[in-house]
Amino acid sequence: MSENHLFSRLTAFAAAHPDKVFATGPETSGQSYGDTVQNALRLAAVLCAAGLTPGDRVAVQVEKSLTALELSLATVAAGGFSLPLNTAYTASELSYFLTDAAPAIVVCDPARAGEITPLAKSAHVFTLDKAAQGTLTAALTDARIAPVARGPDDLAAILYTSGTTGRSKGAMLSHDNLYSNAAALTDHWRFTSDDVLIHALPIFHTHGLFVATNIALVSGATLHFLQNFSPDQIIDALPEATSLMGVPTFYTRLLQDARLTPALCANMRLFVSGSAPMLVDTHTQWQARTGHTILERYGMTETNMNTSNPLEGARRPGTVGLPLPGVELRIMDNAHEVPQGEIGTIEVRGPNVFKGYWQMPEKTAEELRPDGWFITGDLGQIDADGYVSIVGRGKDLIITGGFNVYPKELESLIDEIDGVLESAVIGAPHPDFGEAVVAIVVASDPALTADAVKAVAAEKLAKFKQPKQIVFLPELPRNTMGKVQKKALRDSYATLFSQ
Repeated sequence: MSENHLFSRLTAFAAAHPDKVFATGPETSGQSYGDTVQNALRLAAVLCAAGLTPGDRVAVQVEKSLTALELSLATVAAGGFSLPLNTAYTASELSYFLTDAAPAIVVCDPARAGEITPLAKSAHVFTLDKAAQGTLTAALTDARIAPVARGPDDLAAILYTSGTTGRSKGAMLSHDNLYSNAAALTDHWRFTSDDVLIHALPIFHTHGLFVATNIALVSGATLHFLQNFSPDQIIDALPEATSLMGVPTFYTRLLQDARLTPALCANMRLFVSGSAPMLVDTHTQWQARTGHTILERYGMTETNMNTSNPLEGARRPGTVGLPLPGVELRIMDNAHEVPQGEIGTIEVRGPNVFKGYWQMPEKTAEELRPDGWFITGDLGQIDADGYVSIVGRGKDLIITGGFNVYPKELESLIDEIDGVLESAVIGAPHPDFGEAVVAIVVASDPALTADAVKAVAAEKLAKFKQPKQIVFLPELPRNTMGKVQKKALRDSYATLFSQ
């Protein structure tokens, strides 16, 4: 083994085309691929000088910047693996991650150094702000390192799951997990060096850090790099861009802007959405306003991307498309594959599937079968044409009076009611039924009543599926990536039927 598997593959285009522009945007007038790689190797030298050795962890909780992106490459080049952390995590949450992963190096915002340094214990602490200022960049010299040799199965990153059930789990992703998925998506979505990808996603999450960034690196595309989601900045970027990767919230907010027209999007070839389900209505509105059909795909922390609607062919709203080349997907119930069209737990297998959970062998054994199939915990079904639909999370399944209720079925029905913006269906403890169905509704029409929602459900659904309570909220709680936080809703209404 003489090369660094992931680094060499992600930087192969840069070696051949060092002057090609890697990133444009408010932060840079045009940074080249060659400079990006050299910056990463200089940062890697700083990490090694601070004591990083192959296999060590580098925990990073900083605002988005090109330097933060280069730091991720630097960590791989130095033989370590990165631990990106949500910038919203509190000191209490960080204490768990830093204790569990025991990083050798911690990089944080200067404003939080005082509270984070004691949590880092023996780790070397660097600081870095969104303007690329801090002790990390202050330590830069002209010194560079040669990338440390690492193989396909060596770890490249630990990404912690959101911890909606019990302790957060650190998903261990290898060099080949990340590269194989980036290569598959580059080919499937036909990215080339002619593409300009609007990058407005956070880089502590697989969507922004690995999907968008690694596809650009592999294909030689240019990133239009934004520090956060700004409708104005995206509107400004659209005429010169070819692609946008976002979450449903990006699209719903852009739809509120009168400047969104087919002419504005004339140069675009691809709009991708993921990380959370998109309403069919959003698909329809986007098609009408822009002439483009959004492409939805399905992935998760442990696997990166598993499925995608086709680049050419029918992109079906409400589905996440077909398994990517090289990825196997099946629908299971009690260790048996279910008949086509029936609902069960999604399992996937392929080079994208992670190596297990950090220091949790028992949890790994529960969710990763010996033959490589990963039990995702997502409920889904496959139609006659092979398109996969996500019904919900297994933990979101409601069992009321002994009957199974899949929230997505009721949510889809409620979302079609005039005056409803969106909904979320949960189960709440009930003294008679075990759980009772509760519908949380965000209304666009203040005149909408609970009785009107219940009447539609009564007409369309069996009685056990009908909501026993309707709760109106101004908005649904969401995480940074736009996913509805059903655990927060279940916690809020845990005593609804016992009061």
